Amino acid sequence: MTQTPIRTAASSKQEQDQHLVYSGITWEQFKLIQTGFANSTGIRLFYYKETIEILMPGRAHETVSRFIGFLIGLFCLEYSIEFEPTGSMTQQREGEVSVEPDESYCFGTSKPTPDLVIEVIFTSGSPKKLQRYQALEIPEVWFWQDGVFSLYRLRDRKYAAISRSEIPELAGLDIDLLTRCVLIAKTSRLEAANTFRDSLKD
Repeated sequence: MTQTPIRTAASSKQEQDQHLVYSGITWEQFKLIQTGFANSTGIRLFYYKETIEILMPGRAHETVSRFIGFLIGLFCLEYSIEFEPTGSMTQQREGEVSVEPDESYCFGTSKPTPDLVIEVIFTSGSPKKLQRYQALEIPEVWFWQDGVFSLYRLRDRKYAAISRSEIPELAGLDIDLLTRCVLIAKTSRLEAANTFRDSLKD
């Protein structure tokens, strides 16, 4: 078993993401670790190809994640879109992969597998991020990193980069507007929410 040291992402402890990566872990070992963290709040576990990531998101991470979720919810409400926010609900395929994204959603109707998952990245983490969602056949994955959204759509079991969502319910969502408002939120959540809402009305 090998370990990648803790990585941190900001100047103060309260802001920092704590991030551990271990390789050479069997599925059985992962399940024991998962059980051990069952009653721990604020910890997310990822597993794929004998590698486990343990992420303890800091305040900045959680603030960005929740605000992105808030804006998507606002968009759905404005356009009367039925949606189910499933948050960091564990998605797994027995013996192979397990993930806990920052945000996830079903649109239209509730489904066993979400239509969209979103990860906020403050540390580099595993290069297998897309691969593990591919193994779960998640239709669409968004990453927020360094002030930019990267969107991917599953096609023929492989992800292709896209510039806007291909989920029918989100076809009218302007990713540039969403990006701008998430950046505005660094200084004012109220201003960001009002900018987003006013743009939707226009």
